Amino acid sequence: INAVEYYSSNILIACSDGSLRIYGPESLNRSSPSIDPLFSQTLDLKKELYVLERTINGFAKKQVLGLEVLASLGLLLCLSESIVFHRLPDLETVAVVSKAKGANVYSWDDKRGFLCFARQKRVCIFRHNGGRGFVEVKEFGVPDTVKSMCWCGENICMGIRRGYIILNATNGAVSDVFPAGRSAPPLVVSLSSGEMLLGKDNIGVIVDQNGKLVPEGRICWSEAPAAVVTQKPYAIALLPKHIEIRSLRVPYPLMQTIVLRNVRGIQQGNNGIIVSLDQSIYGLFPVPLGAQIVQLTASGNFEEALVLCKLLPPEDSNLRASKEQSIHIRYAHNLFENGRYEEAIDHFLASQVEITHVLSLYPSIVLPKLPMSAESEKKIDLAGDSYLLRGLSDDIDSSPTCLPESDDNPVLEPKKMSHNTLMALIKFLLKKRPNIVGKAAAESTEEVVLDAVGQTFVINESTRLKRSTKGRVNVPTNSGAREMAAILDTALLQAFLLTGQTVAVLDLLKGFNYCDLSICEEIMQKGKNDSCLVELYKYNSMHREALKLLHQLVEDATTDEPKVAHPQNFKPEMIIEYLKPLCGIDPMLVLEFSMLVLEKCPTQTIDLFLSGNIPADLVNSYLKQHAPSMQATYLEHMIKINEKGISGNLQNEMVQIYLSEVLDLYYDLTAQKKWDEKTYTPTRKKLISALQNNSEYNPEVSLKQIPADALYEERAILLGRMNQHELALSIYIHKLQLPELALSYCDRLYESEVNRKAQGNTYLSLLQVYLNPQRTTTKIEKRIKNLVSSPRSRDLKTGWSSIKGKGRGLGKKIAEIEGAEDKRMKASSSDGGKSDFDDDFVDDIVEDNSMSMPDEVLDVLRKRWDRIHGPKALRLMPKDTNLQKLYPFLGPLMRKTSETYRNFSVIKSLRQYESLQVKDELYIKRKAQLKITTESICSLCNKNIGTSVFVVYPGGNTIVHFICFRNSQNMKATRKGSSLRRR
Repeated sequence: INAVEYYSSNILIACSDGSLRIYGPESLNRSSPSIDPLFSQTLDLKKELYVLERTINGFAKKQVLGLEVLASLGLLLCLSESIVFHRLPDLETVAVVSKAKGANVYSWDDKRGFLCFARQKRVCIFRHNGGRGFVEVKEFGVPDTVKSMCWCGENICMGIRRGYIILNATNGAVSDVFPAGRSAPPLVVSLSSGEMLLGKDNIGVIVDQNGKLVPEGRICWSEAPAAVVTQKPYAIALLPKHIEIRSLRVPYPLMQTIVLRNVRGIQQGNNGIIVSLDQSIYGLFPVPLGAQIVQLTASGNFEEALVLCKLLPPEDSNLRASKEQSIHIRYAHNLFENGRYEEAIDHFLASQVEITHVLSLYPSIVLPKLPMSAESEKKIDLAGDSYLLRGLSDDIDSSPTCLPESDDNPVLEPKKMSHNTLMALIKFLLKKRPNIVGKAAAESTEEVVLDAVGQTFVINESTRLKRSTKGRVNVPTNSGAREMAAILDTALLQAFLLTGQTVAVLDLLKGFNYCDLSICEEIMQKGKNDSCLVELYKYNSMHREALKLLHQLVEDATTDEPKVAHPQNFKPEMIIEYLKPLCGIDPMLVLEFSMLVLEKCPTQTIDLFLSGNIPADLVNSYLKQHAPSMQATYLEHMIKINEKGISGNLQNEMVQIYLSEVLDLYYDLTAQKKWDEKTYTPTRKKLISALQNNSEYNPEVSLKQIPADALYEERAILLGRMNQHELALSIYIHKLQLPELALSYCDRLYESEVNRKAQGNTYLSLLQVYLNPQRTTTKIEKRIKNLVSSPRSRDLKTGWSSIKGKGRGLGKKIAEIEGAEDKRMKASSSDGGKSDFDDDFVDDIVEDNSMSMPDEVLDVLRKRWDRIHGPKALRLMPKDTNLQKLYPFLGPLMRKTSETYRNFSVIKSLRQYESLQVKDELYIKRKAQLKITTESICSLCNKNIGTSVFVVYPGGNTIVHFICFRNSQNMKATRKGSSLRRR
């Protein structure tokens, strides 16, 4: 036997006598020596005895070096003294490549129809022309005689005596790959992946199509092979003493050895390998994949078993998936027991096994109790292994090994809970989490939607699993996805804690999660993971428990000797940050726990109340009941932040707080006879500031509480708030003897927008107080007594609200009266200084002409001449007043009056000139002419104007009938009214 080839289920054998013998399976029972029509059908090699069907003598004149069936062309290529092509199945000679005479090796590229062969030091390339012949394309020279060759893409890889080269089939460029071995001839084998296997002694080197070495691409044979063929996923090598089969996967392990002597060659078949000896042929058929998978799994060669699973036919996809799952699980257990946790987790992930199966390897991880029993769970976990027994060949009598008993093995338990083991578990759970949590969230959403449309669900109490959801504590669920999500998140949290990843725990709890509340709470309490426990409470809306724990941690952190050392520094500001989102949900809880940090962080706490929009009255009443010492602090911060936004009730509260403290101090010092009216404590300063700056408190209530012989400045401010300006000024001057305060009081009233319209009547009251000290003092005491004992003060709240309700209209009327009075005063200023003085001032004119002029009066007139009503001030002066003393008052007043008169005269002239201009322009406009002719038509009805009444538009060119104009205006009014009704 010189060469062997197969076609369909037949075997073609070229013998040394030049004959070609055709053998077929004995089962076909061929009755004729001629080739049967079945010969052309595509069949596999049969596992049975082959018998001779036909012999063709003289098939070749010289020894046949090679046979190859070109299935795409239906030809048989024969390399002998030249290359001859025979048509199949009748073996008629089609073409002879005469230039191939003396060729010793060839290679056929079936995709492109290219043939290359080598003879001596020449390489020729021919192309099939689509018919019966071949056309020469290129011929190149090579450095030495070619021993082996094959196509590699568009190049040709050749093995020569001294090494391997790659020839560019386009331009003939030659590049060296590496030297050949010493003990074996060069060997070039094409692989199905497009790479090439090059032999160097007993090492097979894998290179790509450009000759570059593939990483870890070295197959070590037992001896130098004479020939190598591939049958995916194996490489079969012909060695001197046996046939060696190795896997094509790194590290290319030895899979099988078949001892056969005197083997001349091996040939790759469709479903097996043909091994030719001197006078016999053997067929090597692969063991069924199912049986191989079982054998490999049983022997612990899981990676090869997984590779074979990929080769299962597509129609057995379910079987393949089940086999892969079971092998991944077994392989993962094997790796886990050997301490290769990361790789084990990768295979657990690939197996799509339930997380409970993996968590069973971690006995220290506490899980929520599932409704199913432990026995049923174990059956489910091991169900995947039974798939290995399906569809296997009966020729193999082997069974898969059982899963290791890992749960009850005390030796392995410390290893399972090591840091590396837990990190592998974290990796597994994190990769599983998006899918499981996504399904749980989808089921929750679907349940809410179905409940919303009125559908009800029958809930089986035995299948419920209690878990915590945001906003609901221990809500029962009946969803398998949510049960798995609860198990996953609870286990993940424990793994994070056991590996010291506190930040990861906080991130998990801050996001959407299904952690079991009771289990996680117990674990965190035992491990003193307080910050995580606070976040757990917060997520489950257990705000009171979270705030209690947080307050305890803050108090412990502020002590000199804390009970427990915490890595995190807990500060009062953390409580405030926690309370911010709760302001709109539970304001009473916010108020309760804000009291704990109000003294330490007053500013931040007040900002919390304001930013959270908690009603100020509610805050004030809560402080008044639970923290009265901080009530004033809260109100002070309220005023600093929003001075105009504080209500009248809060202003009354603040004034009463200050006043009560001042009165307590007054009574204490009076009993000790140490009271001094000019002593201003910080609280009294705050009281005076509050009385001056606030405007909506009730002054009458406070006035009744002030003693008659003390707190004169406070009394004066309150009287001013009650519009008793003369009484207030009398106190400043006669009681306190502080004229600068009286003048400042008048300035404040004048500068306010409302009192400025009174034209400085307050200054006139100040002058009257200076000019009539005795009468004014008597009047003060009488009027104050009347105010305090007035029946109006019996119902202060009603009176104050009525004043507030009527204040706006009353102010408007007063402004109108004072405006009229101002006009009368201006009109009478040219009549020798006469003025219609108010009756209140007329009653107070001093009849005693011997009254002296105080220097304070002159000082007020000199400083505030521009704010005092001149005629009224002069009527208050004594008759024997020297006008020379009044010059600092009258001089600038007269100059200002004269200047004002001149300005008004200029304005009057400008107005008159402007009026004349308008009249002149009106005259010009009216002077325009319009000529109506017989051709003049109406722009609305397009009829002649004639002698009808017409209307001219402002442009002067548009003329319409008066009736048309009126109708158009009526239509516009009607449309406008209808549009308004539609709105």
